[in-house]
Amino acid sequence: MTFTYQRSYRGKIQAVLLDWAGTTMDFGCMAPAVVFVEVFKRKGVPITMEEARAPMGAHKRVHIQKITQLDSVRRRWEEHHGRPPTDDDVEAMFRDFVPLQLKCLSDYSKLIPGTLAIVRALRKRGYKIGSTTGYMTEMMKINLRDAAKQGYVPDSTVCASEVPAGRPYPYMCLQNVMNLGVSPVAACVKIDDTRPGIEEGLNGGMWTIGLAISGNEIGLSLKDWSKVPKADQERMRQGAYTRMYQSGAHYVVDTIADILPCLDDIEARLARGERP
Repeated sequence: MTFTYQRSYRGKIQAVLLDWAGTTMDFGCMAPAVVFVEVFKRKGVPITMEEARAPMGAHKRVHIQKITQLDSVRRRWEEHHGRPPTDDDVEAMFRDFVPLQLKCLSDYSKLIPGTLAIVRALRKRGYKIGSTTGYMTEMMKINLRDAAKQGYVPDSTVCASEVPAGRPYPYMCLQNVMNLGVSPVAACVKIDDTRPGIEEGLNGGMWTIGLAISGNEIGLSLKDWSKVPKADQERMRQGAYTRMYQSGAHYVVDTIADILPCLDDIEARLARGERP
């Protein structure tokens, strides 16, 4: 007779892994989007904010490459340059992107409302706090400095430029697991405002919470979001929730301020022996 052995983790959450732009700071995930628009404008190929946001969450060079692969952008590129975009074009735009992004990051570094209160609640529960980002190390130095001035200091931060590949690969999450000294991965929760960020957590075997309003899915600053009529807000909210759930998120809420009930439910599910 053949038997199989199966075990289940029934402990508490040990770590929460947070994204940066659109999750803990920069409501609307504005900083990278405006720079992508500028980089393509300099090449004579204007892109829309929607096109700029389409691959959000990826390593920034990969992000630029994915924009060039959009049918609409590729068509305009060929009309202007008389040829398809090349890898050399991507590299040139990435070289333009880096100093432009470094220059404007602090303009968009304000913490999203509720972040500090949630971080305090996570600390009180004994959770460790890690973070992942599509930004490069030199960019994160600015965000970390600006966040610390406002009272937010995660225990671990891993950038896409520090691992073999960025999102949707799970390497940043797994490096955080090692940095934080936690195990198993089922005791970790990945929280992100982008669909590749949700995939990142799922590929790492973690619970995931998608943020629908504060980040890339809506793509509006807090000021602009507050001006949207309530009926339109609800329509946009439902669309963002649907897209996040379709990406596999276990839970979806508006912003980081709303995650505690999700964490309570995850702990109840863990106690029952459930896995992500």
